[in-house]
Amino acid sequence: MLRRAPIILAGIMLLPGAALAAPSPEQVAQAALSSAPVWDGHNDVPEQFRDRYRNVIAGVDFADTRDTADPARGKGPMHTDLARLAQGRVGAQFWSVYVDAGLSEQQAVQATLEQIDVMKRVLARHPDRLEFVTTADGAARAMRAGRIASLIGMEGGHSIGSSLAVLRQMHALGARYLTLTHSRNTPWADSSTDTPTHNGLTDFGRDVVREMNRLGMLVDLSHVSEKTMSDVLDITGAPVMFSHSGARAVNGHARNVPDAILARMKANGGIVMAVGYPDFLSEKRRQWSAILAGEEARLKALWRGDPAAVSAGLAAWRANNPEVKATVSDWADHIDHIRKVAGIDHIGIGGDYDGMETGPVGAEDAAGYPALFTELARRGYSRADLEKIASRNMDRVLRGAEAYAVSRRGDPPFENPAVF
Repeated sequence: MLRRAPIILAGIMLLPGAALAAPSPEQVAQAALSSAPVWDGHNDVPEQFRDRYRNVIAGVDFADTRDTADPARGKGPMHTDLARLAQGRVGAQFWSVYVDAGLSEQQAVQATLEQIDVMKRVLARHPDRLEFVTTADGAARAMRAGRIASLIGMEGGHSIGSSLAVLRQMHALGARYLTLTHSRNTPWADSSTDTPTHNGLTDFGRDVVREMNRLGMLVDLSHVSEKTMSDVLDITGAPVMFSHSGARAVNGHARNVPDAILARMKANGGIVMAVGYPDFLSEKRRQWSAILAGEEARLKALWRGDPAAVSAGLAAWRANNPEVKATVSDWADHIDHIRKVAGIDHIGIGGDYDGMETGPVGAEDAAGYPALFTELARRGYSRADLEKIASRNMDRVLRGAEAYAVSRRGDPPFENPAVF
């Protein structure tokens, strides 16, 4: 009778007949994020610099922002800094240069330029940790070098002032996506959270999409109405993105993506970057928030001119109706649903950190991504699946937009008349 010799693997002796233990969910997540760090679709740090410091950041320590709370203004600490990006295993980041949708278009153009400038100044202060990039190849090189590939995304079409010339100049400055609307309609596209006025895209809005395709600039459909989503998918020649949205079948918020649009991601080749915003994650949380808003409106109508009575009434209501919080598990539920309808190749991560009060329980700030990936591994996602969600899908989508732009290199720019 032949006897098998013991097998030695990585310094561990296995007796004959012994089986290797399956890796834990934590180990699967760690392996995936080591190979493919998170490419996050949306972070609002530039907005925080504007709101908290009016873009005067010489004294701001971006290595650690945990002491930035401002209780007098009702603000907690920022969610993002170099330490927590490292803990979160972030390898590439779209920094959102959002400005208020209530600004005039001309004001929005100036403010967006200022936001691009402030983010570039932050990147220049940390060349060992952050690298400004504009291409998929550039992102890959930065990540290989151990730096966070830093790209710029514009949140809200009001930021181009209804001008294709401004759009081209924003692209020249490095912007690589434009969210077509924010909370309000633009003169050429309907928002998901405003009363529709255009039935989707106008003719000029279609030219915006075509010019973005020609430039290789990703069309971001977060914040837009379902009809606008559909109109874009009807005409785009390049993959699209949702930089920070969830699944509407899981949470009915208008900011989330309906199944009919998710199903079209396969043919388009685009990506839905699952958002971490609590009100978009948990349906119970959304309902609680809506009831709270209704109670506040009721109290203000009852106690006009008496804010103390309103505050006392709200405090009493909250005492009897404890806050409903979203969790990492809720976040994973959205990813499960996007996988079911669109497929594993069309999922990414768009945390929305520093654009909300807090992330979900378990991933309250930018350090929380490993907890989300561990939860996904616990649900049976393979290492290859997790690598796709973390960054490989986003890399493919950006390369797709770049390839389409190369194919249209001989096309002249789309033009629109100057208005003054």
